Amino acid sequence: MFRLSVLTDNHAGGSFLAEHGLSYLIEVDNTCILFDTGHSDVFLQNASKLGYKLREKVDYIVLSHGHWDHGDGLQHISNKKLISHPSSFMKRYREQDSSYIGLHQSREEITSSFELIESSSPYNITDSIFFLGEVPRTNDFEARTTTFITEDRKADFVPDDSALAIVHNSSLIVISGCAHAGICNTIEYAKQVTGISTVHAVIGGFHLKKDDEQTRKTVEYLQSQQIQHLHPSHCTELPALSVLHQQLGATYLTTGTVKEF
Repeated sequence: MFRLSVLTDNHAGGSFLAEHGLSYLIEVDNTCILFDTGHSDVFLQNASKLGYKLREKVDYIVLSHGHWDHGDGLQHISNKKLISHPSSFMKRYREQDSSYIGLHQSREEITSSFELIESSSPYNITDSIFFLGEVPRTNDFEARTTTFITEDRKADFVPDDSALAIVHNSSLIVISGCAHAGICNTIEYAKQVTGISTVHAVIGGFHLKKDDEQTRKTVEYLQSQQIQHLHPSHCTELPALSVLHQQLGATYLTTGTVKEF
């Protein structure tokens, strides 16, 4: 059994709350993973509306990368195993206005509240659930530019950007937070790490903004993979969403949505 519940997203569904951010509750067989936390306690409020006692239910928390809108909700939960890339706690900013976009909790604060597991390499959570670690940027159209900088004003390409690869019914389900490494790069790495070439579903932020070359090449790649379920969300903006929907039938998941495979 695979079940994904959308606890936080940019767009609200029904009576559920929304904020700029992402948080999924993922249940695979007997394992429950909180994938990102958004930036407030919205994930807890929506979980309660879905009937989940989240603090009791969650076995692991996975942080996809160290941006405020994916990890500041960690301030509202504790005493769990937390899996992240070692660079998730770096200080980072928008280049345009130098506004801070990193996590507001330091590594020291995090380690006092969680059992922190840091890995830049793939990490087996269970036999069928993989934290990908650092995703190689291998194609020629993704992760080529960035609007972020580090504390010393160097370009920040978000090296900590990661994802989950879940083997279910002999095929792959890929869960991305923002796909700063590129959603196609992420899928290819998930296939490499797991040894599974059939991709059943891809869910999460695709970090596509426009109807441009990157979006069109992404569509070509996704068409070649014959993926049955495509659900871009969060940081995937309307011009790109429109193309993904028209060309691939991709649909957006709002808060409160529950998907089962």
